[in-house]
Amino acid sequence: MSGMEPMPASYPVEESRDAKHRRAVFSHSFAGLISQHAAPEDIFIRERERRHRVRKDDSLRLIDDLINRPVDPMFLDSNLGKHNTSPFAVWATRIICFVVCIAVGFLGCLFVQQLHSDPRRAVRASLAKELRESQSTLDKLSSDVASLHKQVDEQSKKVVQDGSNSTLMKDEMASGQLAVRGEGIILTVADPIAAANESNGATPRENSGNRLRVVTDGDLQQLVSVLWRAGAEAISINDERLGAQTSIRTAGNTILIGLNAVESPYRIRAIGNRHELAQSVGQRNLGSMYTVFEQAGISLHVQQSKELTLKSAVISDVNYARKAE
Repeated sequence: MSGMEPMPASYPVEESRDAKHRRAVFSHSFAGLISQHAAPEDIFIRERERRHRVRKDDSLRLIDDLINRPVDPMFLDSNLGKHNTSPFAVWATRIICFVVCIAVGFLGCLFVQQLHSDPRRAVRASLAKELRESQSTLDKLSSDVASLHKQVDEQSKKVVQDGSNSTLMKDEMASGQLAVRGEGIILTVADPIAAANESNGATPRENSGNRLRVVTDGDLQQLVSVLWRAGAEAISINDERLGAQTSIRTAGNTILIGLNAVESPYRIRAIGNRHELAQSVGQRNLGSMYTVFEQAGISLHVQQSKELTLKSAVISDVNYARKAE
């Protein structure tokens, strides 16, 4: 080797091989040129950490969650509890829900209907039924009493003499204890039509603020007194015979003949001279009453009859009256 020539320190570089990027060595990224330049390892590690994305950034984490995990974790947890159900269970659930809805709707309709109904109507119907039953019982008892009086009269006729029997018969006819027949008149008095329309199941207290003029017990008493004064021998109101113990009075909003209730129209049958009776209750003699009735809408009609039949009156037992000496 001593015979060989020493190598020069450097050789000149041809222009064709000269580096084109001469400033790369002096750039800020010269540490990344690991394959071309030798650099310390610590410089390479620091540069790699600087260039690496900062993962602790909140905005980057949000973007990462939206892209990689779009479904909410709670929704995923809820999906874990789902189970596969059979078609039978699904239809059974639907049918049960449908039946429950129908039942609730039906009960709701009943409840609404109950709210719209009038509770007083049932009470009035019950009281009216009890009144009809009581009236039917009273009519039956009155019929039994009349039948017993008839039997007593028949037995009395067998034991009394002929003269006293005639006198007793006249007294009983006058007191209303015997059924009578003869000519007379029929006097019909009726309430106004408006009053009849407004009294459908209503109590007197409900219509007391707007009450119409109707026939009262005083009107019937006045007409009966006129007929007695005109010579009537027997009188009945709606087939209820007026006797010695029969009264005409008002109980609440109802007119009673004795113990029996009567309603409009009131038909007063009187036996006697029909011409005189008709004249006594005519418009010529009772002009003021006809005027009052006409203003109130009350109708009054007189009809003559050749033959009327009146049943006997109900006579109660006399407990306190005694024959005067």
